[in-house]
Amino acid sequence: MHFSIIVFPGSNCDRDCYHVVKNVLHQEADFIWHKDFVLPKTDCVILPGGFSYGDYLRCGAIANFSPIMKEVVAFANKGGKVLGICNGFQILTESRLLPGVLLRNKNLHFICKTVNLKVVNAQTSFTDNYKLATVVQMPIAHAEGNYFADPDTLKSLQDNQQIAFQYCDESGEVNEAANPNGALRNIAGIFNKEKNVLGLMPHPERLSESILGGEDGRKIFEGLL
Repeated sequence: MHFSIIVFPGSNCDRDCYHVVKNVLHQEADFIWHKDFVLPKTDCVILPGGFSYGDYLRCGAIANFSPIMKEVVAFANKGGKVLGICNGFQILTESRLLPGVLLRNKNLHFICKTVNLKVVNAQTSFTDNYKLATVVQMPIAHAEGNYFADPDTLKSLQDNQQIAFQYCDESGEVNEAANPNGALRNIAGIFNKEKNVLGLMPHPERLSESILGGEDGRKIFEGLL
């Protein structure tokens, strides 16, 4: 399987993703510069975490206008798998491949810690290596991870089973105390309607090897194989 990892000026998790794909999963991977106009033949596109264009204006807003994004949107609209992590999630909402927006964290501080996540939909290629309602752990590191959408969009996400992960406590209870950034309905990650695009604020690539303290994030990448 071949992965294309898009690199924007300010991306800083592109090599982490490359390491997981190439050295942990032993799959093919290439870096694609954001100014490229053509996306090579590929099976999955990864929009990695970081601070594309320094997060100026609004996180992901400028990256949305990079030439390669037209190709990424076309690839996704044809059913190609796209995974957006942290800043990648923000870029996916800016490009309208995913609904909603990511606002400043409720406490207005950058948050870097490991959180508990409840698997809400385990019937997609991204999540079918998890059991439904399982509690997994992944790190977060962001200042704008506060997911927001209007009530109709939230209802649509719920009705179409587009919520992938919710922040929860160790027992799997989704409550305000377990919500690190104020995200509506404790949303940590969502799919598009067709379930071929996933955006999430936690970093699965940072918990894909036991040497890093766990492998909960690795299952997302393995599910794509």
